Amino acid sequence: MEQKIKYQYSYFIYPFIIEEGNYEKYLLKLLKDKHCHLKIFEKEKDMHLYTYFMPRVREYLFSTFYWDKEKQKQFNSFKIATQALLLSQKPCTMFEYELEKVAQGKIGKGDNLFFTVPKIEIVCFQTGIGFLLIKTILEGENTLADVLNFNYKFRDIHAECSNLKNFENIHLQTSSFKDRKELTDFIKEITGNCKEAKAMNLENEKFYTYSYACLEQECWNETRTLDTFQDEFLKFSYIMPSNTQVTIKNTEEQLLPNLKYAKLSCTKQGATLLASAIYTENYTKLPFTFENQYLYTYLLAIYKKIYLKKINYELGKSKVFSEINKKFLNFTQEIWIEEVTDDIIGSKLYEKWEEVLALQDLYDTIKVKYDIIYKERNIEKNTKMAYIIAGILLAIFGIIVLYIFMNFGKVS
Repeated sequence: MEQKIKYQYSYFIYPFIIEEGNYEKYLLKLLKDKHCHLKIFEKEKDMHLYTYFMPRVREYLFSTFYWDKEKQKQFNSFKIATQALLLSQKPCTMFEYELEKVAQGKIGKGDNLFFTVPKIEIVCFQTGIGFLLIKTILEGENTLADVLNFNYKFRDIHAECSNLKNFENIHLQTSSFKDRKELTDFIKEITGNCKEAKAMNLENEKFYTYSYACLEQECWNETRTLDTFQDEFLKFSYIMPSNTQVTIKNTEEQLLPNLKYAKLSCTKQGATLLASAIYTENYTKLPFTFENQYLYTYLLAIYKKIYLKKINYELGKSKVFSEINKKFLNFTQEIWIEEVTDDIIGSKLYEKWEEVLALQDLYDTIKVKYDIIYKERNIEKNTKMAYIIAGILLAIFGIIVLYIFMNFGKVS
């Protein structure tokens, strides 16, 4: 039996590095782009985010929550260069990229998959780490197999080694991009070169995949359980094509079985949520929460991993240690030790992502490396100080001896 889809979307998340010293200039570039608009968060319209995140994390991610109408008006009155300067002082700034209207009238036939790009976001952190978020929705009637194949192929769309033939049956229904090449050109335009990302050993060709799919209720219900299509669920979780033979064992460690007729999966490839329309909230409330509260929770976890890798990379370079020391301490105090949310599911999700991405292990490894360099520098500093003190004492001793000798000579 085919698993027919009631509703679905996939976010493809591409991390990138903004060159050191160019952060303000990069924000200025986005502000000058007529398609790019600063994303302003307000309590009234974004209450779901305001109440979900803990105060310190909320302020770190969404500083515009604390802008009233007067402050927004004042900001808009500034010149673009001044706006870029002000935004560069905030921990995180987000933009929405407005695409041209979706082209209508195309209908998929055979194995063709048509999709739209209804939303693009650019998330910029003051630390020089950025994320490009591309939301996609498959058009027409689709099955879970279609979603599997689409996610698997789109994830590699930016890879240099990808074969163009792999994308021949995937078509964009938007006036902004005619084909796959134009889309990849757009990604490069937004994210720039990837030299530093490669040096940091970041995966900068494949997207993180964040995908939601709700099956029709006849596909998953009391009589037709998830066990009957467990392999498809695992393929969905690990971003595999539909024709792959599953060799992965299903374990509860990879799942969060706390939602009614819905399964969340967390892997190194991304995060997926499979639900059944038998439960109304699974295609009304849940998809909204998954692409808002949970999406930014996931983004924060990825950000922490990449920033720790950035610190590790800088520790290995001959940079001024005092600068790295300041960055590491600020990161630890401002965001690392802070509780993300008090939401029950959100807390469990973050803990799982923290575990899957091995954040604590990475932090501990860097802390050891940091402590060794710190101690070595102190030893070196103390040794230099000892030499200086010894030199001063020797000079004083010499002066005393000279003074005694001169006075003794006079007496004689």
